[in-house]
Amino acid sequence: MTDLVPLFPRQPVLPLNVNLAGGGSLDLEKEKPANFTLLVFYRGLHCPICKTQLRELESKLDEFDKRGVAVAAVSSDTKERAAQTREAWGLTRLRLGYGLDLASARRWGLFISSGRGMTSTGVEEPARFSEPAIYLIRPDGTLYFGSVQTMPFARPHFSDILAAIDYVLKNNYPARGEVREL
Repeated sequence: MTDLVPLFPRQPVLPLNVNLAGGGSLDLEKEKPANFTLLVFYRGLHCPICKTQLRELESKLDEFDKRGVAVAAVSSDTKERAAQTREAWGLTRLRLGYGLDLASARRWGLFISSGRGMTSTGVEEPARFSEPAIYLIRPDGTLYFGSVQTMPFARPHFSDILAAIDYVLKNNYPARGEVREL
């Protein structure tokens, strides 16, 4: 039996409060962007695909800001690994949350993997960690969009997400996938 339950569009997301690498904290309930909060769950320091993804995200922060989108990335890494991630990956502006406990990750609908030792980048995988996901959350705390993955590969590109946000805002496009009961 599993406690994995998907989040549904148009429904409130769960509370999230994590510390940030470099100081401060992210409390999702206190986020008040004009249009959305983009929450990117990443695997951690050990993941070279996360490095590429988060660097791409950092390069597009101004574009998200222009669209009224607050941005943060979160992992289950420790404070030390998050600091290493920030430094080694050159993430000077992206809010990088750490310490997401795996029970909370599961409640957010994330898949959990077991570590398999050293990665191709020479970094040890944690014993357990969450797999990637991207959520776009409205200012009222309801889910607009979600992409949850079981593997590190084939993630949505942020340029596509920016184009989608432009379309959504221009056309007042509703969140889809909201049907819970058949």
